[in-house]
Amino acid sequence: MIDLTMNSPLRRLRRRLGGGLAALGMGLLLGSVPPAALADDDQIRLPELGDATSGVVSHAREKELGQMWLRMFRSQVPTSNDALLQQYVEKTVKSLAEYSPLEDKAIDVVVVNNETMNAFAVPGGVMGIHTGLFLFAENEDQFASVVAHELGHLSQRHYARSLEAQRNSTIPTLAGMLGALVLAATAGGDAGIAAMTATQAAALDSQLRFSRQNEQEADRVGIETLAKSGRDPEAAGEMFEQMLRATRYYRRPPEFLLTHPVTEKRIADARLRANRMPDTETTDSLDYHLMRARIRVRAEATPQQAVKRFQAELRGINDSEEAARYGLVLAQIDAGKPDNALETLQPLLDARPDKNAYILARADVDITRHAYDAATDRLRSALDRNPGDHALTMGLANAHFKAGNYVTAERILERHSRTRRKDPSVWYLLAETHGLAGDIVGVHEARAEYYILNGVFDKAAQHLRHGIRLTKNDYQTHAILEQRLKDVLKMQQEAKEL
Repeated sequence: MIDLTMNSPLRRLRRRLGGGLAALGMGLLLGSVPPAALADDDQIRLPELGDATSGVVSHAREKELGQMWLRMFRSQVPTSNDALLQQYVEKTVKSLAEYSPLEDKAIDVVVVNNETMNAFAVPGGVMGIHTGLFLFAENEDQFASVVAHELGHLSQRHYARSLEAQRNSTIPTLAGMLGALVLAATAGGDAGIAAMTATQAAALDSQLRFSRQNEQEADRVGIETLAKSGRDPEAAGEMFEQMLRATRYYRRPPEFLLTHPVTEKRIADARLRANRMPDTETTDSLDYHLMRARIRVRAEATPQQAVKRFQAELRGINDSEEAARYGLVLAQIDAGKPDNALETLQPLLDARPDKNAYILARADVDITRHAYDAATDRLRSALDRNPGDHALTMGLANAHFKAGNYVTAERILERHSRTRRKDPSVWYLLAETHGLAGDIVGVHEARAEYYILNGVFDKAAQHLRHGIRLTKNDYQTHAILEQRLKDVLKMQQEAKEL
């Protein structure tokens, strides 16, 4: 098994940030970040997006810094390995980006396993979504309104533009953004983090705050993007209203509100902008409610509690009966009750036999019953109808893996890794599969790619060196691994110099 302890927010945050967050927080309170706060090798040192002499950084440089930021963020925060959920979020972000003013519409999406309501965008085309956003947004348009707002900040380059206005004041840094977002994404999960003072956390949060004018501009661009994409522009105002209610009834407001304050005036402005848009006929998205059900199942303390929750919903009056039934299926599978799950699932399959979410659930029932051939046949047929589908591909590879068909799973994942080179979950499963298939060189190569994506360059280099020693008689593979090692050492050096 691959050592995943580096992905623990507990150990990683202490080791990489340690006193750095406290020093950075105090520096912000004093009005600037002291150089010493980011000087030690044990602290994260990402560069400022610009400085008083260089001006705003180029788009290319933002992209490079965004990728480095993403690697470090992944190394410290628990992220989702749910392929169906990841695919849904990626498609939603992409569909909105197509209608936004963004010049570079390629967005790297990271889904954070955290029940707080939060979303963020980082310069260089990185979008983060907390799973808690699904629990908070009642429909897809409300969910999309938050994504569109963050895309508005990116398209207007508010992060970079803020540097121009703050040359002689506190300059936002990617390190500060990282610290603030790691705190938000690990809130409540670690006593060491909880022990940090509220003042320090607030200081770090200030790294993500925009001016009122920036927020108004992101609102405007976001609402326009919603309307152009065929979604309901009034959803932005609805979402703002829910956020405002949260400040009244929740002991702690959602994380998103800490950096995007909502007022009655802002809600009124959002509604006024939406009313000026052409009328749009929208329908509620079933896929959104299915994804919401997946998250709600995992949010329960035990599968048995999730079963009870969804059974109660099905007995009552529920606007999303289909999603509640789907949630019950997943909970019953998790609870080790495949027969009950199949009985619950069958009406959904009868009504929508080609729905990928239901096909994957049916395959999970087969796997739980150890009916591996049935699972792989079912998923292969679905993948033939939907070539390249990420969730189905990972489902099929996993089914073969569980069945002990390691060579077949290896072949599927190798092909898939060429199109999803920046997906850690693909490389993780591929490394496991290589090992069981007897491809030791492949294990080292896949593990190296996994660690690169998580910013753990020393372990990546270690695995590449092992692979190089094993390929002395294979010139082509040897040369590829040597070049990749050079790439990693360069990344490692750049990280130290930042």
